[in-house]
Amino acid sequence: MKNIQYSLVSLAIILFISSCTIVREGEIGVKRKLGKLDSNIVEPGARAVNPFTTTIIKLPVRTVNVEIQSNLPSKEGLNVKSVISILYHIKKEGAASIIGNIGTNYEEVVIKSVFRSASADVCSRFFAKDMHTSKRAEIEEEIRGRMQELLSSRGFEIEAVLLKNIKLPDGLAMAVENKLEAEQEAQRMEFILQREQMEARRRKVEAEGIRDAQKILQEGISPQIIQWQSIEAFRELAKSPGSRVIITDGQAPFLIDSSKDD
Repeated sequence: MKNIQYSLVSLAIILFISSCTIVREGEIGVKRKLGKLDSNIVEPGARAVNPFTTTIIKLPVRTVNVEIQSNLPSKEGLNVKSVISILYHIKKEGAASIIGNIGTNYEEVVIKSVFRSASADVCSRFFAKDMHTSKRAEIEEEIRGRMQELLSSRGFEIEAVLLKNIKLPDGLAMAVENKLEAEQEAQRMEFILQREQMEARRRKVEAEGIRDAQKILQEGISPQIIQWQSIEAFRELAKSPGSRVIITDGQAPFLIDSSKDD
């Protein structure tokens, strides 16, 4: 009798556990009852269901990062090896449609497949070197836009497509590096040239200032000013003690200090 009771209790515990499910944060649930999907979304939290008739299929609605290794075709017919990150999330209102029309293997069925088609279409219009330069952002945005057009109605939101670890063919990679180095050297020489031109203009302005100052001094020194300065010098000499010999032409004095001979 006790064994039967234990069995019933164990069965009840198992049924209770199997009838409860937890939808975590960043997820939503889609209820399937007797094989039919319910369009009402199951929000995060603990939910009780009939384990014999109903299951809750969980889908992430947070941002998901899918990495793909792919050979991207270029305009000149080269294959560029790259690692690509696709950032996307599922729209809540499209969750039931995704489960019903695509299934839980939606990344392989649509996300990656649509990316390969969109990337081939976009990258084939760009040169291989463009994927390694400033045009990379333009390529990424075009691929994202093309994927968004195809997947938005299916319940997906493509947030970003990021081209990472671009590996160009060896010969092309060296050519791109040489070109970048040449551009950097040209920018450096242009900076030096601008600096020298600015220094030349500074020296010219400085020379013009010195010339103008000398011109002003020359124009300001007249015979009357020289004579007046000479008279002032005579007066100062007359006030000073000791004997001095002054040789002058009446205009500018030349002083011989005879006190040093004593």
